[in-house]
Amino acid sequence: MDNSETKNIMGTVPVPKLMLKMGIPMILSMILQAVYNIVDSAFVSNMPSNGESALNALTLSFPFQMLMVAISIGTGVGANALLSKSLGEGNKVKASKTAGNAIFCAIIIFIIFLMFGIFGVPLYISTQTSNTLIFKMADDYLRICCVISFGIVFFSIYEKLLQATGHSLYSTIAQISGAITNIILDPILIYGLIGLPEMGVKGAAYATVIGQCVSFLLAFLFHIKVNKDISNSLKYISPSAKIIKQIYAIGLPAIIAQALMSVMTYGLNIILGTISEAMVTAYGLYYKIQQFILFAAFGLRDAITPIISFSHGMKNKSRIYDGIRFGLLYTLIIMLAGTAVVEIFAVPFSEIFGLSGNTQSLCISAMRVISISFIFAGANIAFQGIFQALNGGIESLIVSVCRQIIFVLPVAWLFAQAVKGNPNLSWIVWTAFLIAEILSAVISILLLIRINKKLKSFLV
Repeated sequence: MDNSETKNIMGTVPVPKLMLKMGIPMILSMILQAVYNIVDSAFVSNMPSNGESALNALTLSFPFQMLMVAISIGTGVGANALLSKSLGEGNKVKASKTAGNAIFCAIIIFIIFLMFGIFGVPLYISTQTSNTLIFKMADDYLRICCVISFGIVFFSIYEKLLQATGHSLYSTIAQISGAITNIILDPILIYGLIGLPEMGVKGAAYATVIGQCVSFLLAFLFHIKVNKDISNSLKYISPSAKIIKQIYAIGLPAIIAQALMSVMTYGLNIILGTISEAMVTAYGLYYKIQQFILFAAFGLRDAITPIISFSHGMKNKSRIYDGIRFGLLYTLIIMLAGTAVVEIFAVPFSEIFGLSGNTQSLCISAMRVISISFIFAGANIAFQGIFQALNGGIESLIVSVCRQIIFVLPVAWLFAQAVKGNPNLSWIVWTAFLIAEILSAVISILLLIRINKKLKSFLV
């Protein structure tokens, strides 16, 4: 596809149709990313022994896994927006430099994760539990995920490069292939099937990283094949301080925004642990279930961002407006459907994981209460994508800090203190999410109005 063909897709196809064309594959891709997070939990929770302890171990590992994804995808988001805008301006050289410098950044990111996997995992796990069995399982699982993290790091970059040029279908194929690999390998490695040794949580970790490597290799091959607008010359991998600064001017707020999910989960693990281990396990499981809904919103956001960013590069205010309008509308539809699904199937979802009666009850209450906040959460996620596309990285960061730190952790802590010793009232803690999302949505609207004034009225 040459540059004129890219313009034809990104600059002339009606925005509602273009958003569906790009968004559906991205939504599927993000939902499959959620598969990585829940398949391991489903299999380890049904291990012949210590299944619930293994599930708790994965819950404690999960915040750092989220941080790894945040840094990798956030770098990709920055490259995505900068590359899309460069192509919209017709600057193919800058687009190639953007892709090359994103790959350079990925190399550095992997080295950092590798070092943490070798030296930092035990200290991190020890801050969340004193249970020896859970500590050992979490240490084994997270160490493998960090040491062999190059799959998720490089896939995150090549996925965004494909999406930036309108080839989101290829990134989805790569994601699907990795997810299927993970699903097939999980029972084989965890339970020791077809003559292989039973590896428990280590098997879950190996299945995850192998799946990520499959996704990376396919995304790389697709990038080489179809991204003809981008030169893959090694000279473009040579670091450029100017390009890296521009990538992270957009990507750093996105990294922080997603990293805040990790901070929030880590903080909630500690807060809920003051009530009971069952609360921690229930929340960890709920969080992975609800990702199927919220990650769909993330997928649509990843379509909203390049469409609006490209239109911003073209200075086409009517397409910017359509990107905002239909982005919010489609997100609302997804969130309404997601809320209905979680409310209706809360009990069957919880039964998949072989939990004890109390933990299952807590997980069901989390699904029933927190899912009410999905509509507001979806709007906030869409607003973040809109802000990133309009060079509003700070505004995107403000929304993330509000919804995942400022409004949720203090409220959850206060409610946790109030319900200690009274398990029948534990559901009150879950309402902290609803409060946080509503307040953040109000702030998002005010920030959009401010950006509109700064850019001289694209809200026609």
